[in-house]
Amino acid sequence: MIGYWGAVVGRAVRGESAPVTYGLITVCCLVFLIGPASGLSPAYGTGDELLSAQRAYFERWGVVPVELFSGAPRAAVTPATALFVHGSWLHLLGNMLFLYVFGAMAEERMGHFEFALFYVGCGYLALLGYAAAHADSTQTLVGASGAISAVLGAFLYLFPKARVTSLFPFLFFLPLRFPAWVVLPFWVSLQWLAAGRETQGPGVAYLAHLLGFSLGFLSAWVRYGRPARVKSPATATEGETQP
Repeated sequence: MIGYWGAVVGRAVRGESAPVTYGLITVCCLVFLIGPASGLSPAYGTGDELLSAQRAYFERWGVVPVELFSGAPRAAVTPATALFVHGSWLHLLGNMLFLYVFGAMAEERMGHFEFALFYVGCGYLALLGYAAAHADSTQTLVGASGAISAVLGAFLYLFPKARVTSLFPFLFFLPLRFPAWVVLPFWVSLQWLAAGRETQGPGVAYLAHLLGFSLGFLSAWVRYGRPARVKSPATATEGETQP
């Protein structure tokens, strides 16, 4: 199960129009509230009955690597459904905070439809990649972390100089402002170090974070390429308007 983010919490300037980002946040919250993980619905019971309902729910909608590669048609859609399922309040709130902080500007730059495809596609591939690396595991993966990591990767490419107000636990949560090219690579470094100690037991799927971030950054690089160079007067051809 993909757990919470920790380490860095930031605030970037948000875009003015981001219906997909806010829609994703709304859907994830609603799915969590009506599911057994929230503990709010009496229909799932309490105690052992609730724990059993939670396990069954995660196994139905989450990714179980050993089942995903068994060839079962139903299992093939779970890397998509798992993006909308979260295991705890902390898991949900951590993911939604990062999506809220970085998603709107990325969506405004990409466009609504393209951003939606990007989010689901990169999230699917991130969970698929994690499952492939743990193909014999029966542990369930749920959460939007892989997709949101892709948003962070795209954000770093698209807005490397955007100022992000960050809270660092080891600095007593003192708010400091840094450009994205400082904050996000630092976050990736933490994921890389944690991935080296990752086990197949329940916890945070750091490898999915790294895969998602890499996919997001590469997708933005391929889609938008390098910024066009401004021609100097010496290289401009006759008849062109000089910048």
